[in-house]
Amino acid sequence: MTKQNLKPRWRMVAWGLVVLAAHGQAASLDLSQAVVVVRGVSQTEAGRTAATVLTEEVERRTGLKLTLSGTPGTGRPVILLTAAVGQKAEGYQLRAGSDQTVEIAGADARGLLYGVGAFLRKVDWAKGRLSLPSPLDESSAPVSPIRGHQLGYRSTANSWDAWTIQQYDQYIRELALFGVNSIENIPFQDARNNPLMKVPRREMNRAISEICRKYSLDYWVWTPADVDLKDAAKRTALLARFDEMLADSPVLTGVFVPGGDPGSNPPELVMPFLEEVAHRMAPIHPKAKVWLSLQGFEKEKEEYVYRYIEEKMPVWLGGLVAGPSSPPVARTRARLPRQYGLRLYPDLTHNKICQYQVPHWDQAYALTLGREAVNPRPAEYAGIHNRYAAASDGFISYSDGVHDDVNKVIWSALAWDPNQKVRDILMDYARLHFAPELSGEIADAVLALERNWQGPLVDNGAVEGTLATWRGLEAKVPGLESNWRWQMCLLRAVYDAYVRRRMLYEVGLEDEVNRVLATAREGGSAAAMSQSLAILNRATAQPVSPELRARIVDLCAKLFQSIGLQTSVEKYHASGAERGAVLDFVDAPLNNRWWLEDEFKKVAAMASEKERADRLHDLAAWEHPGAGSYYDDIGNELKSPHVDGDAEQEPESFRGPEPTFWWWDSGRSRARLSWQTTMWPARMVYEGLDPRGTYVLRTGGYGQSLVRMDGQRVAPTVDRKKMGEFKEFAVSQEFVKDGRLVLTWDLPTDESHLNWRQHSRLAEVWLLKRD
Repeated sequence: MTKQNLKPRWRMVAWGLVVLAAHGQAASLDLSQAVVVVRGVSQTEAGRTAATVLTEEVERRTGLKLTLSGTPGTGRPVILLTAAVGQKAEGYQLRAGSDQTVEIAGADARGLLYGVGAFLRKVDWAKGRLSLPSPLDESSAPVSPIRGHQLGYRSTANSWDAWTIQQYDQYIRELALFGVNSIENIPFQDARNNPLMKVPRREMNRAISEICRKYSLDYWVWTPADVDLKDAAKRTALLARFDEMLADSPVLTGVFVPGGDPGSNPPELVMPFLEEVAHRMAPIHPKAKVWLSLQGFEKEKEEYVYRYIEEKMPVWLGGLVAGPSSPPVARTRARLPRQYGLRLYPDLTHNKICQYQVPHWDQAYALTLGREAVNPRPAEYAGIHNRYAAASDGFISYSDGVHDDVNKVIWSALAWDPNQKVRDILMDYARLHFAPELSGEIADAVLALERNWQGPLVDNGAVEGTLATWRGLEAKVPGLESNWRWQMCLLRAVYDAYVRRRMLYEVGLEDEVNRVLATAREGGSAAAMSQSLAILNRATAQPVSPELRARIVDLCAKLFQSIGLQTSVEKYHASGAERGAVLDFVDAPLNNRWWLEDEFKKVAAMASEKERADRLHDLAAWEHPGAGSYYDDIGNELKSPHVDGDAEQEPESFRGPEPTFWWWDSGRSRARLSWQTTMWPARMVYEGLDPRGTYVLRTGGYGQSLVRMDGQRVAPTVDRKKMGEFKEFAVSQEFVKDGRLVLTWDLPTDESHLNWRQHSRLAEVWLLKRD
């Protein structure tokens, strides 16, 4: 991305100044007896709402019931809510001086609410106590015009489909305290019956729009055209759903229709459909706009949309949305006429098979925590936000639950001011939701949760330190036991440690099995398999750390009660195994136990003892091919020493290659673990080879393997294509005469007609010395 491409079409900048005491620690203004006074805006709903938010949130944290009055009380501190003069849109001023007055001034209704949010993030509070550093003088206004999150009331979600209207109100309020100005609902997609829904869907849709009106926030809807628009009856029925939604919504700012995911209509059908939606919307919501994403559009379809916009310049179009599987942000901004907006649609909710997969993630986490676990990734998402934000007009994130709450706050805060430090944002988060006196320790503990997921888990002993940290914090603030955000952090700390302990234990069991299988030619295949099964079964017969498992079960139950988080399909009605059902996979094997059990059955059916013993020997040597030979499990960072992760990537491959963690048999696949993670590495490098040696390259995966050796394409001598089968390539001595071999792969170009799940992939690579 060039600087020119990143140039924004708006030039607002965050601005702020905080003045503290001249010497040492700032003094504190005791506000436990304060009077809340609303001046100038007292007759407006905005003023009343801001005052209500302030007094209710103070009482929720401290138990103090601040007096709400039209005039200051004699001799008592005053918290004054008023209008700011000369402040930028949505901005606020927060002042505290020696006159025992705290002034919260807003440029407008939102600014007043955001000023209250800043106040609540800065106060020092505890039960029966409320104070603010003084003197204080802060002015601030947001950089990004659009700052929001998708909270779609649908069965797919892993938590808020179980909410009441009051819970929605509270969560939207808490997001607004970090500067959010937009909420996006999903009013009619995903019509599955849901036993958790306490409120009929149409009623909740109205309520979410009303909540946005109450807090002066923008209300958006995500409404995919996921029917065949050539079918007149289906098109008419979909428009009728739009009509109902438009009539039901007290306020509406934007209608976002994704071009794909879901939906597969060509733009020749999508654009007239959007125009029809806009025509029906105009009489009811004249200021609302329609937005479109180009998700899944290849270049020809993308160009059709741009030509349509350039020729018609539709006034009903707000702009384009850049989300998962969209064209590059810089290209979209450069191609889109400047009068139209560009909104980001970042996926903050998923961990794998997604827009922003966790980098360097261990397969053990992918098998257990999966795609939609509690996932604080503050440092990573801060970098992603600040990489793309300047080219856009802001964002409304994709989210399907509260598990990504930290990520939402990071994006919200940085959209207000991209210069904020991640740790400072997390300290604000801790002050608001947990305990001000421990805000630094808690911020560091959240960052530690993110680091738990970085790199091979075997080598990450810090996971145990993270657990100890959270246990220490838990002992310091026992009153947070029922706080759902606190429960989520504890769940991750315990779960991560449990996964690591199980992995170390179960990998050790498999190593022991391989040593037994290597003796099958001497001791007999039957005895080797019997002994190996007994070893493998220790994982369940003699489990490791049962106390951690019990704590996970307990926290999952508490989270379902406190916030509706659905960590199990059977117990808590999660909409699917990939939708945050971490409890269902807490015992998923972290070694090849299931695959070996199945292989042993095949071995037992072989005709001769020699065949059986030879096969067991091959299983034992799978990852250990012998002196002078090498093995790489391509998707496993710990077991792929020859994959060059530092190889130069294409400009748009911002994060470099990451493995695909396949999801087979609803997460219960018995396939070998190395087959369940695949990747096309940028290159593989072997050093120290025998210049006179004879080598064979073997690959395992699916479909094609278009390999190059030192830049030259080579043809396979064995060319099998199914997972579990192999390809082999002769290695010319010309390639190894310098003791070095570099492998690269051409991506297949003839698979565009196939579903992505049927595309070729690489799982394992052997370089076998045949001398």
